[in-house]
Amino acid sequence: MEWLIQTWPWYVAGPVIGLMVPLLLLLGNRRFGISSSLRHICAAMGSRLPFFRYDWRAEGWNLAFVLGIALGGFMAGVWLGLPEVNLNPKTQAALEGLGLPPDSGFLPQELFSWSAVLRPEGFLFLLIGGFLIGFGARWAAGCTSGHAITGLSALQWPSLVATVGFFLGGLVSARWLLPWLLAWLR
Repeated sequence: MEWLIQTWPWYVAGPVIGLMVPLLLLLGNRRFGISSSLRHICAAMGSRLPFFRYDWRAEGWNLAFVLGIALGGFMAGVWLGLPEVNLNPKTQAALEGLGLPPDSGFLPQELFSWSAVLRPEGFLFLLIGGFLIGFGARWAAGCTSGHAITGLSALQWPSLVATVGFFLGGLVSARWLLPWLLAWLR
């Protein structure tokens, strides 16, 4: 059982994720993705908006999948503990260049703590970021996992465009937006 506690290497985890696509197709032409689960939850709660009036029970498997991700993450974090992550010295130097303290680690407390979230700037940061992620996933008709895993494997042109957009947005954000946001949060 020791192998379960260790971080799985990319050459094991990648194929396992990749095998989800044919498995879901075999189980009834289902698509891998997470962003639609919030819509299913709103529909299950009986929203009166027309967008949420559909048979959400047909997508119950997706809700079970998302619940499994949340429970698995919780169990891994609480029972197995977070593995020690050693950042590359160049990455650590780049983070220090952005104003984070030396040896701040994988989850800097200046960004990932209740004290950071409960400050007005931190709360606004989360609110705007959450809105942008939700808006982007809806506008792109899916999330990164849905487009990059299911859409690309099905050779869908919109998924290629969306995936390229996701990566370009990430590169632009990391290069120009993140330094500005970190300076604003301090």
